[in-house]
Amino acid sequence: MRYSRLVICCIALGAFSCGLWAQEDKKEVRKGNSDYGRANYKEAEIHYRKAMVKDSTSFAAIYDLANALYAQKDYEGAKNTFDKISEQAGDNVYGDRYFFNKGNTSLQRKDYASAVEDFKQSLLRDPSDIQAKESYIYAKKMLEKQQNKNSDDNDKQQQDNKQDQNQNQNQNNQNQPQEQEQQEGDNSQQEISAQQAQQMLRAIQAKEKETQEKVEKAKAQKAKTRQKEKNW
Repeated sequence: MRYSRLVICCIALGAFSCGLWAQEDKKEVRKGNSDYGRANYKEAEIHYRKAMVKDSTSFAAIYDLANALYAQKDYEGAKNTFDKISEQAGDNVYGDRYFFNKGNTSLQRKDYASAVEDFKQSLLRDPSDIQAKESYIYAKKMLEKQQNKNSDDNDKQQQDNKQDQNQNQNQNNQNQPQEQEQQEGDNSQQEISAQQAQQMLRAIQAKEKETQEKVEKAKAQKAKTRQKEKNW
């Protein structure tokens, strides 16, 4: 697979570069190279860090430390280490290898925009590098896919938000008649209660009137009886 081949190339370049930049005071770097060549990446990392203690600006030690971290799949650590020598890399004779390996680190982190720029910088320093060209094309293709996916995700999110708003509006519209019907029902219930009370009052008044008439009739009958008794 093309991408796997690029990663292997990145790892191999790490040990080679330090041999070119090794100096007498970089004993730890040479030890790191030896461990790196045997795939003892953790031991190599330790030696490169020791070299940085002696010379914190050593391009060779920092560059190879980044590659050792990459080999251990610590891509975030590799990226941060590469960043420490980004200014030096621009003028360094091995800047093309620096940007190529940094580009592979960006690919692993799915930072395709940075990967495109890294491989571009590598090609500017060595236009004949076929692997850098292939990596540049690959990174650009992945960046386009990522951008299209982000655009689709944003469109979907906006569509979902719009649907939620429409659903809330429809729900409000549905609730409104129900509330009106409930209010109308409550008013009807109040009107019925008042009507019933009026009917009850009329019934009571009619009953009282009937009772009063009976009382008056009884009084009249009693008076008439007394009158008859007197005539006897």
